[in-house]
Amino acid sequence: MSDTLTTEQAATTTSVAYRLTGITKDYTRGGRRVRALDGVDLEIAQGEFVTIQGPTGGGKSTLLQLLGALDQPTTGSVVLGETDLAAASPAALGRVRARDIGFVFQGFNLIPTLTAAENVEMGLEPLGLPRAERAARAADALERVGLAERADHRPGELSGGQQQRVAIARAIAKRPRVLLADEPTGNLDESMRDEILRVLEDLHAEGLTLIVVTHDSAVAARAGRRLRLAKGTVTVSTR
Repeated sequence: MSDTLTTEQAATTTSVAYRLTGITKDYTRGGRRVRALDGVDLEIAQGEFVTIQGPTGGGKSTLLQLLGALDQPTTGSVVLGETDLAAASPAALGRVRARDIGFVFQGFNLIPTLTAAENVEMGLEPLGLPRAERAARAADALERVGLAERADHRPGELSGGQQQRVAIARAIAKRPRVLLADEPTGNLDESMRDEILRVLEDLHAEGLTLIVVTHDSAVAARAGRRLRLAKGTVTVSTR
């Protein structure tokens, strides 16, 4: 089922971040074909905050992989800006991931022996930036997530919420076009969840396109648009 922008959204949006047309994704499991996505048509405006919910096995992770240039569809097009990720070469997909897309996961994926600043800088290495610029971007990103004073702390010296903020800083330091988050509050208690939501909402307020896969209705309720993905089909979720 297709999902299009409302008139109000279209009026306040100057460009489209993603345009998905006729997306299917098939896998082979146990000798049989499994369709994870089935005819998905979807537009996400630049600067939107969208959440995606749905049952386990409904296609959420598959969709996020396509949006993140980590995989390509069986049929259809996935256009990010002016680049069709479905038709791009592996090298081109790598450049898009390095430059245009920030990722945040349920697991923080921080290197325990590195400081917060060093973890953020690691995310910038694929861009080939000079060391001084990497350090400056890391410092700026940590300040944006409220952790400037913890730049020299290692992950073991930080709370779960602080570690996730470092992960967010690592994602935004590249100054991406879009931030994709997969269950970013899944490992956090309620107070830390709200802490991360405030950070994400602040980034969205600055104009960042934010797409969050979540099982948490409290997270989904904060989005401008809530989508549901079940049996490979996208629908608009009712509040």
